[in-house]
Amino acid sequence: MNNSGDRLKALLHECGLTPSDFAAQRSVTPQHVNNWFKRGVPLARLDELADLFCVHRRWLRTGEGPKHPNAILRHCPPRSAPANPPTPLSVHRGRVMLVPYYELRNGLLAPVAGKHLRLPAKALKGLGVRSDNAICMAMTASNMVPLIPLEATLAIDLGMTRVVEGETYALLHNGMLRVNNLSLGQNGTLYLHSHDRRNYAVERYTPTQRQAQGLEVLGWVFHWSHFRQQRPG
Repeated sequence: MNNSGDRLKALLHECGLTPSDFAAQRSVTPQHVNNWFKRGVPLARLDELADLFCVHRRWLRTGEGPKHPNAILRHCPPRSAPANPPTPLSVHRGRVMLVPYYELRNGLLAPVAGKHLRLPAKALKGLGVRSDNAICMAMTASNMVPLIPLEATLAIDLGMTRVVEGETYALLHNGMLRVNNLSLGQNGTLYLHSHDRRNYAVERYTPTQRQAQGLEVLGWVFHWSHFRQQRPG
C-alpha cells in the first residue's frame, strides 16, 4: 500500500500550509492533492516534492530510512539560546526557509531558541521578502478575527515598513505587539483598522502621539494561514 500521502499531509502541517495553498503553489487542483493524500504521491512527483520539503525520496515513498538528507535535522535544536543569535531566515538546499520565532521581552524582540516555521523559499522570493528580514510571532489579540485567529503564527517582513493602504502590519505600541490594517491620513496621521469592526473602533494617531506612545510599524504581515499572491504596491 502506498501511504506516502500520509507523510505528505504531515509535511504540509509542519510547514503551516493548507492543501489548497499547496495546490496553488504547485499549479494543480485541490482535488489532485486530495488524491495524493488518499492514493500516495505519484512517482513522477516524488523527486520534486522530496526536494521541496528537503526529505529523502525513499522516506517520502516508503517511510523507510532517514527523513532528512542531513542527519542533524532529525534531532531537535538545543533548547538553550545560542551564543550568537541566528540569522532571521536560513535556507536549506534553496528550497525551504526556516523562519525563526521571536517574542517580546521587556519590549524588545528576542528569538525563541529552537523554534521556527518551514516555508517554501520560492514563495517568499516571489513576495520579495529578503532572507534577513523575516521573523515569526504569535498573534496576541482577537481584533483581526476571523481573518487572523488569536494565537495564529504570523510571518512578518521587517524590511517593509512603508504603509500601503489597507495592508496588514505588525506594530509595536508601548512595548506590546499589535496587528492592524493601516492607512495614512493628512499630516501623517496613522489609522489602525481592525477586521472585527463591531468590537474594535478605528484608532488614529498623529506623529506626535506616535512618538509619545512608542508606536512604530514593525513590518508587513505576509503569512498567517496562507501566502499572499503578490506583494502590494
